[in-house]
Amino acid sequence: MENIEIFDSPGKGRGLKATKEMWAGDVIFSEPSYAAVVFDSFADKICHSCFRRQQKLHRCGQCKFAHYCDRTCQRAGWAEHKMECSAIKAHGKAPNETVRLVARVMWRLDKDGSVVSDMQLTTIDELEDHIGDMAEDELKELKVDVHNFLDYWPRNSKQHVVDDISHIFGVINCNGFTVSDQRGLQAVGVGIFPNLCLVNHDCWPNCTVILNHGKIELRALGKIAEGEELTIAYVDFLNLSEERQRLLKTQYFFDCTCEHCKHRIKDDIKLAGREEGGVKPPEEQVKEATDYCHQLLEKMDKSRLNGDYHEVVKICRDCIEKTEPVLADTHIYLLKMWSTLSEVQAYLQFFEEAAEYARKMVDGYIKLYHPNNAALGMATMRAGVTHWQAGLIEVGHGMICKAYAILMVTHGPLHPITKDLEAMRMQTEMEFRMFKQNEYVYHTMREAALKNKPMSMMHEPTSMEEGIKNLFHRRK
Repeated sequence: MENIEIFDSPGKGRGLKATKEMWAGDVIFSEPSYAAVVFDSFADKICHSCFRRQQKLHRCGQCKFAHYCDRTCQRAGWAEHKMECSAIKAHGKAPNETVRLVARVMWRLDKDGSVVSDMQLTTIDELEDHIGDMAEDELKELKVDVHNFLDYWPRNSKQHVVDDISHIFGVINCNGFTVSDQRGLQAVGVGIFPNLCLVNHDCWPNCTVILNHGKIELRALGKIAEGEELTIAYVDFLNLSEERQRLLKTQYFFDCTCEHCKHRIKDDIKLAGREEGGVKPPEEQVKEATDYCHQLLEKMDKSRLNGDYHEVVKICRDCIEKTEPVLADTHIYLLKMWSTLSEVQAYLQFFEEAAEYARKMVDGYIKLYHPNNAALGMATMRAGVTHWQAGLIEVGHGMICKAYAILMVTHGPLHPITKDLEAMRMQTEMEFRMFKQNEYVYHTMREAALKNKPMSMMHEPTSMEEGIKNLFHRRK
């Protein structure tokens, strides 16, 4: 940890600052979890040791709850699962993910103590729980959680006072970090990473966090000067300043005073009207289109949750047809419509339309996000792949190259998704060369290849970049 040190950040409490100059893509530190669990909804789909997604998993023969890739993963996870296994058997069923994580934290505290590595800068006891800031309904939920924990906690394990148990629940509530699957595309669990908890928020941060081979990595997004505070974004910058501040206050119990919030930077273009030849539409017309878009977004989300994708397409097309002539290409509601329509049409294999709206989405994101934002990189990758699937090799290759440049900073060359993207970049580069030599031959060979090996159905749309935007876990 020679690159960083703890300091008192004005108005924020403890924070981390750089002790030497850093550059884009530098790994400032990596850290394994103190404890982590798989989400309830993925309990039988994800390995409980390495968090990899597998077609066939081996179930623990004792508790019948934990699942593993193979014997190797089961042995590797046994130290964490041993106490949990007997507790689940005795309790008769597995409790919810938060109770399971609190129990794993408590067992590790009892076994290894609060400091488990020379690299650890803080202890679980020192982390903020914000119980004193909780609303009445949240305190009632906390009492229920503690009650459920005490029902689950074995009588032969060391007994803890309610205040200590409540502290761990509070820490997880505002410091839990989502753990993704092996490709980094979907959040599948939650863990506690003590050093990461010291990194404060900024809406326009100088660092990003990614999970890579079981450890989180704090990576620099650009040049960081010696003595500069290290920051990450707890919430998505695509939200308006007022909404970001509301989320931060309700979820993390602080008021954001960053430059982007104080000066509402880019808020104007996030709800702007489309300018044509220097002429803007009337404010009333923009507001009407914005309200209409917002209403249809709610309808669209319901249809999407129900898996009615043809209805999603209908709603998106209707909204875009009516609001696209009025709203700017940076309007956040229109961007959401473009993003959703692109994802769903790619899933339904209407690649040309999907590519059109993916390109519009990326063009808007570029004007809003930091140039090395991970969500921008993932969205650009998705758009590039969609263009390639549509046979638009030139644009597709260009987007994949741009995405690769961003992910080299945010994820690094060894991350599985960067490796996948590198393979795709080489593939599209080869195809693009063939295309430039003879377009007819390229399209003929492509059609023949698709006839022999039709494209398989895409995964159900889950918004790739959502896992990047929502890094911190908070129980809904």
